[in-house]
Amino acid sequence: MMFLKSYFRFYFVIFLGLLLAAFQANSADEDIATPAAPTVAASAYILQDFATGKVLADSNADAKVAPASLTKIMTVYVAFRELSNGHLHLDDKATISQKAWQTSGSRMFLEVNNQVSIEDLLHGIIIQSGNDASVALAEHIGGNETTFADMMNQHAARLGMVNTHFVNSDGLPAPEHYTTARDLATLTRALIKEFPEYYRWFSQKEFTYNKITQQNRNKLLWRDATVDGVKTGFTDDAGYCLVASALRDNMRLISVVMGTSSSNVRANENQNLLNYGFRFFESHRLYQAKTPITEARIWRGDSKNVSLGLTEDLFATVPRHHYKDLKAVMNVDKNITAPVKEGEKFGTVTVSLANEVITTKDLVVLKAVEKGNILQRIYDQALLLMEK
Repeated sequence: MMFLKSYFRFYFVIFLGLLLAAFQANSADEDIATPAAPTVAASAYILQDFATGKVLADSNADAKVAPASLTKIMTVYVAFRELSNGHLHLDDKATISQKAWQTSGSRMFLEVNNQVSIEDLLHGIIIQSGNDASVALAEHIGGNETTFADMMNQHAARLGMVNTHFVNSDGLPAPEHYTTARDLATLTRALIKEFPEYYRWFSQKEFTYNKITQQNRNKLLWRDATVDGVKTGFTDDAGYCLVASALRDNMRLISVVMGTSSSNVRANENQNLLNYGFRFFESHRLYQAKTPITEARIWRGDSKNVSLGLTEDLFATVPRHHYKDLKAVMNVDKNITAPVKEGEKFGTVTVSLANEVITTKDLVVLKAVEKGNILQRIYDQALLLMEK
């Protein structure tokens, strides 16, 4: 009888343990569950974390659609690249052509043969959405708009905008002029990351040129103090579109809404997406670039250890309140031999949440290590032979 009691007690304890483990596993899954994104009245949309590129919500994000004036995000991106490499300067003057002057749609109200600074043209494009300013800038940089469109497409290819093709700088309808919500998010992320000194212009609410003051069409700049860009667009075939970005508590989100029915709807839908992202997700910098995060033994060098780190900051986007559940595992090569150069890869750091890998980055040498002297090399060689 005692034997039977012990037998049943043993298996009862095992059963309880398995039941508890299953309950804890289910509880963990439920804790990490995130509410579904809101319903968005748009033909396509995407919500993305700026720091990591993680997509938090999307629908038809790879569908090719007409971009309307969202095209101008690439127009100014090309100009910013030219400014950064010294081929263009803000105080350079562009001569306004007949073609630029007579371009239809939204206007900066340029006049033929006037000399206008590049800085004014950029403000006219970003804030006033001037089609005339876009053509004038394209002609000044590329010589003509066709050549400038080639430059736009080259940058699109370099950025990985695989479903995008441009034929003009202003976004007026053309059969072979298209992009996607995902590609626009990719472009916007690059623009903000590469040109923070110019991106601030996208938050400017109005601009005056030729004694005419026009307001930025992005209504979210007035509704939400955390929104600081980016660009609106409208044509009959594209509908009302908006790329928006907001920064709250050191977390930046980018939302793209295409093909809505009105300017109010495009603002409302972007606001809903941004609020959803900030409410249910958080983004953290886990490791800083160019800063040692681990050391490894290096053999036959003038130093016993080599510092390893990352080439860029490492961020993670996780459901809110689960930052503490992140786990980082470093896998470092064990047989690193001098000499090693700065930037060489000798391992990885992998970040996971609930056994799902979020990101893996290479660990690189932060400071070169040269060969040691003859005694150091002989000593390390002996140690290596002993380990074998």
